[in-house]
Amino acid sequence: MKLVQRLVLSAGGLLAVAQVAAGIDLDVSSYDSIYDACKLLAGGVMDYYWGYEYGGTIGMFTHPYYWWEAGGAFGSLIDYSYYFENTTYVETIVQAMMYQKGDGSNFMPLNQTTTEGNDDQVFWGIAAIQAAERNFTEAGGDNPTYLELAQATFNTMKNRWDDDTCGGGVRWQIFPWNNGYDYKNTVSNAGLFHLGARLLRYTGNDTYYMDWCDKTYDWLVDVGFIDEKNWYALDGADIVNGSCTSITSYLWSYNLALMISGCAYMANYTQEEKWHNRTMGFLESSKVFFDNYGVMYEATCMPVHTCKTDQRSFRAYLARFLQLTAILVPETQDTINERMETSAKAVALSCVGGYDQHTCGMNWSYSGGNNATYGWDGYYGLGEEMSALEVVQALAAKYRPGPYTSRDGGSSTGDVLFGNETYKIQAKLLDLDKGDTAGASIITVVIGISIIALGYYVVV
Repeated sequence: MKLVQRLVLSAGGLLAVAQVAAGIDLDVSSYDSIYDACKLLAGGVMDYYWGYEYGGTIGMFTHPYYWWEAGGAFGSLIDYSYYFENTTYVETIVQAMMYQKGDGSNFMPLNQTTTEGNDDQVFWGIAAIQAAERNFTEAGGDNPTYLELAQATFNTMKNRWDDDTCGGGVRWQIFPWNNGYDYKNTVSNAGLFHLGARLLRYTGNDTYYMDWCDKTYDWLVDVGFIDEKNWYALDGADIVNGSCTSITSYLWSYNLALMISGCAYMANYTQEEKWHNRTMGFLESSKVFFDNYGVMYEATCMPVHTCKTDQRSFRAYLARFLQLTAILVPETQDTINERMETSAKAVALSCVGGYDQHTCGMNWSYSGGNNATYGWDGYYGLGEEMSALEVVQALAAKYRPGPYTSRDGGSSTGDVLFGNETYKIQAKLLDLDKGDTAGASIITVVIGISIIALGYYVVV
């Protein structure tokens, strides 16, 4: 491999030169080698964690990483802990999940609620069901179980189902004052479908979850967000005159990831042909997210260098959910395992950047004549580290049992109605009428007096 020379901000904030001759040492057929590589990559993820720092927030990563991505990152670390039976980050993960669960145990914490979207909430709910399926260490005491956290998340989301526009579905944003409230997107609804499918398989409660899974999937197809001809998962559409007819056709890897794995959970549990066929259909279309060298990439933004902060983490979920699909639907294993091994080898050769000499970039392979050349592309961040970690640790899945259920060893317990009514959130904009008008007037007077008093103090 050619020497790679890049500039990156060092830990002290000074520009430093990293000149590297080799990447992460990885033998894709060796559990120990995979583990050693993932220790470095998991450490790279935690380099961005803010919860340890003075003035930081438990469960949050540094700027510019939003709250939802923290939920995704802890999902990555839950699997890391499970695959390698490593307890390094267990206490941190438990603390983060409990701190960010919110008063309703539905991942609507006060520090996020006013700006939280349905897609944000569901990624924490997915981390919770993932913890239940992995028999991850419970917080204990008066804290909710992981199953309860996932159930409360599902219940609050499905209670926002909106039949008044576009024939159903949940909106992107939860509250009317946020940009995106008048947009219905695939990720929010695919997340609801995905979480419901996992709860169905874990609990075996056909009565409660089966109908919601069918309903959500069918709506995604009927509204046109899922194209069953090409098996594409499109982005979404603005709500115009109550309809979602002008669809934004961007393809993002995490939308497909949620859909294929949700279908795989349904296929594994129901053994119905329709879910098996849907899984295979999405598997076929997933090839769009692998480049000419067979390496995973974000097809919509990476070729034109426009990937934003969130989008740089999307491949983490594609890797995680493809590997779950391979476990749940064995017919997909050969295709998925080959893609994971190819991508993992590219990751190992590409994560050679930074002062630590194993910082991961975004593009794991780039054109160098007739062959791919590998090396660090100069990008770095939480999304890059998460994506690299998920691709490599997916190789370890075959060494550990698949996701547990309540019938085969899963120990997390819950209540199907947990969070269903008590914590149902109904957004209400300030209604400037009658009592609200009086309240607003009092607030205005108080603020006005405070400003006058402050001005007098400054002058005197």
